[in-house]
Amino acid sequence: MIEDPIDAADGDDEADRKVVEQERAELREFIKGLSTDDIKSGDWFAKLSAEAMRSYAAKVDWQYFQERYAGVPADAVIDQRIKMAARYAALEGGLSAGAYTATVVATLGSLGGASAATVPAAVATMMVDVAFVTRLQLRLAYDIAVLYRISLDLSDPEDMWKLIRVAFTVKSGEAAREGVAKAVPAIVRPLIKRFYSGDVLTAAKALPVVGKYLLQKNVIKIGIPLIGVPLAVVLNRYTTLLAGRHAQAVFRNEARVIELAGKLSERSRHPQLMLWVAWLVIMADKKITDDEALLMRHLVRLFRERHQTVDERLAHLVDIDPAEVWERMDAEPGDLSDVLDAADRVAAVDGDVNKSEKAVISELRDRCGRV
Repeated sequence: MIEDPIDAADGDDEADRKVVEQERAELREFIKGLSTDDIKSGDWFAKLSAEAMRSYAAKVDWQYFQERYAGVPADAVIDQRIKMAARYAALEGGLSAGAYTATVVATLGSLGGASAATVPAAVATMMVDVAFVTRLQLRLAYDIAVLYRISLDLSDPEDMWKLIRVAFTVKSGEAAREGVAKAVPAIVRPLIKRFYSGDVLTAAKALPVVGKYLLQKNVIKIGIPLIGVPLAVVLNRYTTLLAGRHAQAVFRNEARVIELAGKLSERSRHPQLMLWVAWLVIMADKKITDDEALLMRHLVRLFRERHQTVDERLAHLVDIDPAEVWERMDAEPGDLSDVLDAADRVAAVDGDVNKSEKAVISELRDRCGRV
């Protein structure tokens, strides 16, 4: 398996095509090592993921991108890598679609009768396309995490699962299915809508490993006569763009929250009090959003690392009592503007400040004024 990052070839279409063809050749060798049981059971995805990221993560780190894009903001680099990945996906789609025939569709429906040790040639043709785009999108999501300095330890099952969720999110797949008809030429749209509920899709669902999202995408590409190649190009490009933009949104938001935690820890003159106030604001509405949980986790970590603040009382707290926070505020002399500023920022971390959070901040402001 090729384990080097795909980099742009300075707009050289021929060079891009050679890279894609080399990757396809490597993936054909990978697929030769699979059985029909691997494909039907879903084991192919676990094997591909392990191979795709085995040495890749060791080679690709933030320094890798710094050497190639020194001084360029992460957003700009990510935008170019998403577009580049989409270009490679489109090229691969054109190459794969040229090999698709009605035999592929027929074979999907009869795969269950095939020898467990032999992958039919028609299915192998489709799997090269599926594996190429799968690996491309998985590595693209990882690149985006690295560029935003989101730490992922791919030897940790939890981090690996996080990467897979981001790269192949169900929500992203639903968005792809809803947007496919808008992405392709108008003349094709009625065919796509019919194909999503057609007999070919029903037969192809016997191949559960491909997954609903990938299976539908590939059944469309291989099942519509005459327009398979242009449609494959459009769909590969579109779904890769969609996956990249989703990964960018997820990891950029995480980087934003971590950055906020860093700023609050740097500015804090009252680290222990600030943690209590942050938790009071978060629990004001008796709900904890993902962004709030992420912020609190990184605040605790950074305050421990930078201020040696470890609050066992807060760590073991079940219900926070505002009166205890007010007592802690009253015990702190001097200017508490850093604490009030932190409260405002914590409240806004997950969007608009709600009524309960505003009430807590109003009380904080009054007490800061009296101190």
